[in-house]
This record gives sequence, structure tokens and C-alpha cells, in this order.
Amino acid sequence: MGYNSIMVNLQPGRTNTAALAVAGDLAEQFGAHVFGVALCRPMEVTSTETYLISDLAARDRETRQLELLATEQEFRQAMSGRAKSLGWHAAITLEDLARAISDHARSADLVVVGASRHRSCFDVPPRPSAGDLVMRTGRPVFVVPDTVKQLSLGHVLVAWKDGREARRAVADARPLLAKARRVTVVEISAAEDLADGRFHVSEVVAWLSRHGIAAEALAVAGGADAAARLKLVAADQTADLIVAGAYAHSRLQEWVMGGVTRDLLLHSDICSMVSH
Repeated sequence: MGYNSIMVNLQPGRTNTAALAVAGDLAEQFGAHVFGVALCRPMEVTSTETYLISDLAARDRETRQLELLATEQEFRQAMSGRAKSLGWHAAITLEDLARAISDHARSADLVVVGASRHRSCFDVPPRPSAGDLVMRTGRPVFVVPDTVKQLSLGHVLVAWKDGREARRAVADARPLLAKARRVTVVEISAAEDLADGRFHVSEVVAWLSRHGIAAEALAVAGGADAAARLKLVAADQTADLIVAGAYAHSRLQEWVMGGVTRDLLLHSDICSMVSH
């Protein structure tokens, strides 16, 4: 079992060094085919002057095309000699970008994306966030902060929350967990639920063992801010990667009130693999 086909989503007009470095490492680990996807929307121009609209649109399209060519060159240079084979798709499109990018995940086992921390509501044209892709792809998404230099599987932390999303995530992550030097399954529980937390993680550890993956169980008492507690646990455990289910709460709750998914996608300095 592994990841035979890896999709990496690239941002035209921005550096993709971190995502490409990790995608290359994953390709070497699993002998995978890697295909890059780079899509962008044209600038939306409104004016009563037809000649002005035409000129601005033409200049914008030329800029976008040059950015896509530069992104393809970046992709091919970064992947040279690292992947079993390469594929590429780039386009300027009026489609919803998250939907258009996610459509390409139909042929991927794993999707690699850059973290969303620099995304702004003032982006022109707008670009989808990692959260958008997590919700739409139907595939595990490997989120890479821009400070990461390479894939590290020294210690993988499975953030367990007893529900569908976490079960999906740990199953999706089995190929990575099998290659990790150390795996810890941790649940952040209220003090009164700590006994239940210990039981949950012990069962997950037993399930992993039946798949030939050695793991440790850890239940930690935490307050209302599970994301902050998880970050402290990850630092204390010197974790290199966090595996988690995405949006166990509603996405609106996550964005308004904060949550583990939002923290992993926006504020983490280590890689995360999330499934919804």
C-alpha cells in the first residue's frame, strides 16, 4: 500500500519551493507519479470603455500565461529525477478555482498543497485556500508550510478525535505511518473524559499494530482550546508531522471560533496531513 499518484497544487506568481520539496521527497519514498496543477483566474475588469477593457484583459492574460510557464519550469526542475513520471496541467479559467483544482484529484492518491497563511481577502485574482481543497478533493491533503525544507517522518503525531474524520485520516495516512520511525496517537480530552480518551487511543494503537505499525498511545487533559494544547503536545513530542481529521466541527465554527483544522492550515510550522 502506498501513494502511486501524487498531485501537487502550485500557485502561479508565487514561489512553491516548500511544497515541491516535500512532493519530491514523497515521490522518492513511494516511487510515485507526480502531476502538477496550476490554475488561475483572469483579472475581472469592468469599464464603459471597450478599448480599455480589451487592453487590460490582454495584458493580464499575457502576465498569467508567463506566470504559468514559470511555474511549470519550477515544477519540472524540482521534480527532475525524483518522480517515476511527471504530468502537468495549467490553465487560465473562469471556473471556481477550488472546484477546478479538486476535479484533477480524481486521479491522485494524495494531494500536496502549500499552507494558507499568506492568503488574503485582497488577493487579485482570488486563489483557493488549503481548507477549500481539503473540503472538495475527497483525497488526503498534505499541507506544507513555506518554512519546511524537506519531508521528515521521524515522529508522526496522530491527533485523534473519536469521529469519522479522524478515522478517515488515520486510514489514509497508513503508508506514511508505516515509514515513520515513531508514531504517537494522542487525544486531547476534558479532564472528566480522560479515561475515555485513553481507551480510544489504545484501540487505535491496537488497530495500527494489526497493520504492522508500532505506535504509542497518549491521552492528555486539555481545556477548551484543543488547538493550542495540540500545538504544545507536538512541540513537547518534537513531532515532524501531524495527521488529523479535518473540520470535525462545522467549517463555520472552525473559522469563527477557531479550531484544530484552522490552526493546522494557517498557523502550524510543521507539515500536516488532513482528511475530511
